[in-house]
Amino acid sequence: MTTRASAARLLPFLAWPGQWAKHGIRGDLIAGLTVALVMVPQSLAYAQLGSLPPYIGLYAALLPALVGALFGSCGQLSTGPVALTSLLTGASLLPLASPDTPEFLALAVLLALMSGLIQLALGVLRLGWLLNLLSHPVLMGFINAAALVICMSQLPPLVGVKLHNGGQFLADFLNALGEAGNIHLQSASFGIGALISLTLLRRLAPRLPGVLIVVGTSIALSAWLEFAAQGGAVVGAIPAGLPPLSIPDIRTDAMVTLLPTAFVIALVSFMEAASSAKVISGKLREPWDQNQELIGQGLSKLASAFTGSLPTSASFSRSALSFNNGARTGLSALVTVAVVVATLIFFTPLLWHLPKPVLAAVILQAVFNLLDFRALKKAWQANRDDGVAAALTFVATLSFAPNIQNGILTGLLLSLSLMVYRSMTPRVALLGLHADGTYRDLERFDLSHPHPHVVVLRFDSPLSFVTAATFEDATLQAARAQPDVRTVLISGAGINDIDATGLHMLTALVDRFALQGQALAFCGLKKQVIDAMQRDGLWPRIAPHAAYRTEQQALDQLLQDAPERLRTD
Repeated sequence: MTTRASAARLLPFLAWPGQWAKHGIRGDLIAGLTVALVMVPQSLAYAQLGSLPPYIGLYAALLPALVGALFGSCGQLSTGPVALTSLLTGASLLPLASPDTPEFLALAVLLALMSGLIQLALGVLRLGWLLNLLSHPVLMGFINAAALVICMSQLPPLVGVKLHNGGQFLADFLNALGEAGNIHLQSASFGIGALISLTLLRRLAPRLPGVLIVVGTSIALSAWLEFAAQGGAVVGAIPAGLPPLSIPDIRTDAMVTLLPTAFVIALVSFMEAASSAKVISGKLREPWDQNQELIGQGLSKLASAFTGSLPTSASFSRSALSFNNGARTGLSALVTVAVVVATLIFFTPLLWHLPKPVLAAVILQAVFNLLDFRALKKAWQANRDDGVAAALTFVATLSFAPNIQNGILTGLLLSLSLMVYRSMTPRVALLGLHADGTYRDLERFDLSHPHPHVVVLRFDSPLSFVTAATFEDATLQAARAQPDVRTVLISGAGINDIDATGLHMLTALVDRFALQGQALAFCGLKKQVIDAMQRDGLWPRIAPHAAYRTEQQALDQLLQDAPERLRTD
């Protein structure tokens, strides 16, 4: 690798000029401005979702977005506050501190620091593959449940009803429904009106900045009708100017408590970023580097911590909006950041009258698209185990709410358990000669054994400590599959690897078969398996009947070498 290529891999922004020369910068400029029109109101809304002051969301859209663009591998990703990460942040901190207090904000900053360090370490150590341990059905079960929790949590503020935090979300939500008679009519008018307007604008005029139009109109109406004076909740004062750089308050006891949540945020937020990057890179037919993206997203969270904000991630909707408007490099994110900077310096007084029910409508409209129950149905149709795992993750996430991080941890354990279970129960089949000339599952295709004294066994898995017992049981059963079996032929094309346990078990089987007056033969063994057998000393013992490439070659040679043993009397 050349020095230039190596530098471009570590510092992706060095490759931007090449993209500008090829595509120009017009797309980046348009995309950056378009995303900014959505980023500002969403940032305010997602901070509210995390039980933080709305302006904290704007801070998360500044330096974190800039750093994520400079060091990430996909230039179209829009980094900043997002719904799932904000919900995880708020839900995990509510049992530890009261919202709207300095301690609550300090814990959110610490969470950003910890989750950022986890992602940065995984990226630097090239361990991005570890995050693939969470299966897609489990992830979809969690996302659907989390999206449902978000929608339910925003219905009370949409109509001016307070959702109390009693530690059990479903019970708190039902209590809020019981207070339906306390609906604040003006709040409900703003909230429901904003939600209907956002939906209609999205369907009838998708190219217009619907969120900005609705938010701007709501601010004007709120000021004109004196909504705040009538008891309505508004954003209120937002500190003008840019956030100061500061060192997070590191508390060891809090770090121990927050570690599981920090891991979940690192996992879920990267899954969100990776999903967008995969779709975009696929459409552009360009590669993306998951480890470099981990570095970019990790550094983004660290930037958020040092500017006093909440954990960030790459947004599904904003990244798609950026790509669809022609973004090709992170320059689009720089344009978005410039607009957010201008908002904080010049336009914060205009946001004072923004009704909080409108922010609830913005959240509902954005998060509703995350609901995809068809994915759960498809998981069930594809594999019952995956369907059960997705359903259990969904139920666990709802049951644990507001501590939804426990739901994803449950799903992660389910994913790992299913992986181990499937590894311990690999596909095993006895083979017969099919009409097409190949050896196939004789039970499935109603075939006969190829010879009265020979049974062919196919094993589709590495031969390791996890599968050794299964292989041994299957081989012993194969030896009894016919009345007078003298040789069991192992079709080993599916055995990709073998470990010490597998070698020990095979050696014992060879000895046992010899004592029984039977033999083991092999065909289709791969080089790495033969190499391991040679190192172990097993290969010289079995080589005369283990180097066959196909089942038919093995049968022909076995019949020729030992006709008195294998031919029918």
